[in-house]
Amino acid sequence: MNVDIHQSWKHYLKPEFEKPYFKNLVEFVKSEYRNHSCYPKGSEIFNAFNHCTFDDVKVVIIGQDPYHGIGQANGLCFSVNDGIPHPPSLINIFKEIEQDLGIAYPKSGNLIPWADQGVLLLNATLTVRAHQAGSHQKKGWEQFTDTVIELISQEKQNVVFLLWGGFAKKKKKLINTALHSILESGHPSPLSANRGYWFGNKHFSKTNSLLQRVGESVIDWKLE
Repeated sequence: MNVDIHQSWKHYLKPEFEKPYFKNLVEFVKSEYRNHSCYPKGSEIFNAFNHCTFDDVKVVIIGQDPYHGIGQANGLCFSVNDGIPHPPSLINIFKEIEQDLGIAYPKSGNLIPWADQGVLLLNATLTVRAHQAGSHQKKGWEQFTDTVIELISQEKQNVVFLLWGGFAKKKKKLINTALHSILESGHPSPLSANRGYWFGNKHFSKTNSLLQRVGESVIDWKLE
């Protein structure tokens, strides 16, 4: 696995790449990709960082694991490649955007246009073995992505963090709430959404209001 990450991130994360845990993680990921089908494809592992440079980060959305079905994952949390059916959580994200902003439900579930505007779509674990959810957890990815969250918290200001569900909410302790905004809700998964913990959170319009308040350009959540 080459750490094929945008220079703006490399500048800050280079010390992390030298640490023993990260070197062990690289060896583990290389072995997994050599011996098993894994996702996303190797060139897309750091896609979230390559489409959203450090300087551009305005919004952070935290996911847990890449999708583990064939052709789904593309390195951005909740996002799928063009032409892939939308997973249940993504369907509910788009339904909320439809209700919140009146934006028509999109054909593609590829969220790269959000990333290109400064939305860091960060999974806590960046790789997974095919059809085995959570198979690459607790191998070092979480330590790396926690460092990324802390880095953004320390080095930037006025970033909007969207914490959806119990797992993401645990990351709150890594964020300086005096410098950044946090919006929390239930997870968009059907289990949570159908219990009333997701729909109506208006996180997309609220995010844009928070960005406007600090003089930042808003995110165009429309994908077509």
